[in-house]
Amino acid sequence: MSATLTFDLKQLGQNAKTASRALAKASTTLKNAALLAIADALESHEEAILRANALDMEAARVSGISEAMLDRLSLKGRLRGIAADTRKVAELPDPVGEIFERQTLPNGLNVHKRRTPLGVVGVIYEARPNVTVDVAALTLKTGNAAILRGGSETLRSNVALIAAIQAGMRTTGLPAEAIQLITDPDRRYVGELLRLDQYVDMIIPRGGAGLHQFCRENSTIPVITGGIGICHLYLDISANQTASLEVIYNAKTQRPSVCNALDTLLVHESQGSAFIPQVIHRLGQAGVRFRLDPRALAAFGGEDPSVHPAGEGDWDTEWLGLTLGIKVVSGLDEAIEHIQQHSTAHSDGILTEDGAHAARFIEEIDSAAVYVNASTRFTDGSEMGLGAEIAISTQKLHARGPMGLRELTTYKWVVEGAYQVRK
Repeated sequence: MSATLTFDLKQLGQNAKTASRALAKASTTLKNAALLAIADALESHEEAILRANALDMEAARVSGISEAMLDRLSLKGRLRGIAADTRKVAELPDPVGEIFERQTLPNGLNVHKRRTPLGVVGVIYEARPNVTVDVAALTLKTGNAAILRGGSETLRSNVALIAAIQAGMRTTGLPAEAIQLITDPDRRYVGELLRLDQYVDMIIPRGGAGLHQFCRENSTIPVITGGIGICHLYLDISANQTASLEVIYNAKTQRPSVCNALDTLLVHESQGSAFIPQVIHRLGQAGVRFRLDPRALAAFGGEDPSVHPAGEGDWDTEWLGLTLGIKVVSGLDEAIEHIQQHSTAHSDGILTEDGAHAARFIEEIDSAAVYVNASTRFTDGSEMGLGAEIAISTQKLHARGPMGLRELTTYKWVVEGAYQVRK
């Protein structure tokens, strides 16, 4: 798709900064009204949005894009749910203005922290047009403006979605420039956005490792990285095999194209010969293909067209599809060592009946989400009680794990006195 206009990104930044000041003063009632208006607009613009999305899907298929990416790109059957999720954000508590850590100092000063919006958030993402609405809803609720840069493969969909979002905002009197899209697919605008520190306060990249590395290396703006998940489950010696098989099945197949889907299963050597054939039979029925290390191949002991030896780099691959690596380990020590070496610190878990092993796993695995006897698919803002998320952070500064409303705020110190002076 050709560019719809040549961008003056600096002007976009100025517009966003001005809009952010208006949003910062907006009441919760007004922001919620805007969210409801956006949801209504998404539904009333449904035909145009789906028509644009169909054109993106057709072009993506011609270009040979993977099935996993096609699944992320499609809005078919999902738009009503996206609108409903926007309405749910309106129901969530507004963190802006929240007062916390209040204290009175010995000198009589009354001190507290108060939550405030970040300002302007730049979000760079690929292939998932639903992110456009998620970002709009969450930034609006928290009084932030946003500049969005989606992938070229979803440009038509994003243009249609932004038109609906801005139409909804205009009905409430809030500035439509609060949510803006870079509609020129030229990649130079990514680099320009990363250096727009005069106007943009935080960058959130949502895409592959290459995008994250590019943002870290080229941005003059703080970057929140995450969303790349090489996720593990370790089947411990004491694990309940029947219950564990259901967890593994869910973690791999419930939605294999997302970042919290299972990539590598580690199996205690005493469980291998009994359990690995069950995994291959059950998950194979769902179309899963397998990459097994030598010990896992020996434990399987059979022939199956879906089973292949693990190759170099397989343990460092986020599959984003129906492929699962299986490795036999000697015990908890080797499982922890493997995860520490190959995990991207997204979501990793243990399946065990041993409380001491669970406690040690929690202590030593430093991932954003650590699981005991549960599917990694729960690393999600709505599933973890946040209502929604803008990203999943795997770094350690400011925010970690699913980023909801509070993670889109900062705070300021408020100091109230009676004309005190420092001695």
